[in-house]
Amino acid sequence: MRFKVFPPLILFASIWLHPSAQAFNPAHLEQLRQTGSCVECDLSGVQLADALLSNTNLKGANLAGANLIRADLRRANLEYANLSGASLVSANLTDAKLTGANLIVAALIGANLTRANLAGAGLSLAKLANTNLVGANLSLAELRAADLSNANLTAADLSGADLREADLDNTILNNAKLSYAIMPDGTLLP
Repeated sequence: MRFKVFPPLILFASIWLHPSAQAFNPAHLEQLRQTGSCVECDLSGVQLADALLSNTNLKGANLAGANLIRADLRRANLEYANLSGASLVSANLTDAKLTGANLIVAALIGANLTRANLAGAGLSLAKLANTNLVGANLSLAELRAADLSNANLTAADLSGADLREADLDNTILNNAKLSYAIMPDGTLLP
């Protein structure tokens, strides 16, 4: 028995199943380019590798699955933004505001998050290997099963952070604040 394959069905299935097929709103991208601000915009799946986005206002924006590899996001306002599954490999997020942001399963390998405010951010399963988090505020952040191997957390505030099952191999924690943090083994620190 032979089966007929319908090309339109294959095309539809490949678009539907492809992870980067998330559709952003082109008008929102143009607004960002023109004004440097796009509060609560839909930029899901957008390709912004190497983009110059310092000082932009993306508060509450949907950037799920976005490609922000090597993007310059210094001092950007990304509070409460959805960056789940986004690629921020080698991005510069120095002094960025990421309070309450969703970075679940985001790739931040080699990113610079010096003095970034990630208070209350969701970073479960995030890839933060070789990331610079010197002086970052990660208080009350959710870092369950996050990869923080070889990350630099010198003077970072991890008060009340949940680090259960996180990978802290070769992580630098000099002068880090860990009061009430839940460590990878489930231990609650005083």
